[in-house]
Amino acid sequence: MRVERLTPTLVRVVLDGPGLDGFRPAEGTDAYVNIAIPAPGAAYGPVFDPQALREAGLPREQMPARRRYTVRSWDDDARQLAIDFVVHGTSGVAGPWAAAAQPGDVLVFEGPASGYRPDPEAAWHVMLGDESALPAIAASLEVLPDDASVVVRLVCDGPEHEVPLVAPDGADVAWLHRTGDAAHDGALLVEATRALTWRDGVVHAFVHGEAEEIRAVRRHLLAERGLERSAMSCSPYWRRTMTDEAWREVKRDFVAAMNADVA
Repeated sequence: MRVERLTPTLVRVVLDGPGLDGFRPAEGTDAYVNIAIPAPGAAYGPVFDPQALREAGLPREQMPARRRYTVRSWDDDARQLAIDFVVHGTSGVAGPWAAAAQPGDVLVFEGPASGYRPDPEAAWHVMLGDESALPAIAASLEVLPDDASVVVRLVCDGPEHEVPLVAPDGADVAWLHRTGDAAHDGALLVEATRALTWRDGVVHAFVHGEAEEIRAVRRHLLAERGLERSAMSCSPYWRRTMTDEAWREVKRDFVAAMNADVA
């Protein structure tokens, strides 16, 4: 295992070793794994079978915390898997684990799976999100041909939170910086999307990030831009003012309401 601090809040964990012998990459550039982090003081671990624990009927507080993370990259020759974690101090479960990870540590996960890859038949691409969507957007840019037409808007906390991106020649990439004002920050992505000059031809969109921001962007793209639902990958990864656990409790209902906004 190798740990790299990419920005003040972005940590990359590179996994290796015989535990990856059975790993097979997914087709999509938004490939993700479901990680499982043991509960504090758990009697199992560090290596365990998540399914066996589910079947054992352990109390909820003893079950490992489950989180879904995008695969940033897979090096088949070196057999190394890179996962990027957003870290906000001691908040959450996965972020603090990544920040404290050391060589020799173990990360249990299931997967990968995926659902998106830039459509090679599309005339152009639009990719919208924040730090949580950055690994998938970065991976997606890397598979586009050099002459691909692509617009990217990424929200982050400031210039020191930007990372270099490998993108096609002529890619329109802009970083949107939060100020700490909730109203301003929450409107950054949708306002930037409204300001886009819409290009000719079929567009393929990737829209992932904070729940309310993604909901507003989705509504705009479908209702005002006339984007076909089938031409967009859209998911709210997290929600401002909510912990991971609180968000997981309401996410299904939120997504159902979001999808009902514009079918």
